[in-house]
Amino acid sequence: MPVAGFTETDYARLLDAAHQQLRGPLVVVWDKLNAHVSRAMAELIAARDWLTACQLPPYAHELNPVEQVWSHLKRSLASLAKRSLPELTALVKTRLRRMQYQLALPNGLLASTRLNRPPFCNPRH
Repeated sequence: MPVAGFTETDYARLLDAAHQQLRGPLVVVWDKLNAHVSRAMAELIAARDWLTACQLPPYAHELNPVEQVWSHLKRSLASLAKRSLPELTALVKTRLRRMQYQLALPNGLLASTRLNRPPFCNPRH
């Protein structure tokens, strides 16, 4: 049985509960989901002076550093053959772990997006 998504009413309850629990203003960043851009949602947001909603631009994979990670991983797996899903899973985990310890890699992948962000650093070194 398919699971229904959140409706505007569900979002209103969630945001109101979060506001009560956090006791402060909220900022939400929405994608282009119909419930996020509907007239009902616009009215819900306008009725809450403590709520700010920002709309994400249309999807741009070149601005998403995670896409760069997957692209790098896929290139490292090119031309490799594994006999089973567990073997492939182990290889992917190993490659991701290896990427984790290449400190210049996250900076390079983030730089490729041309987003203005501070570099990753390891404060202990």
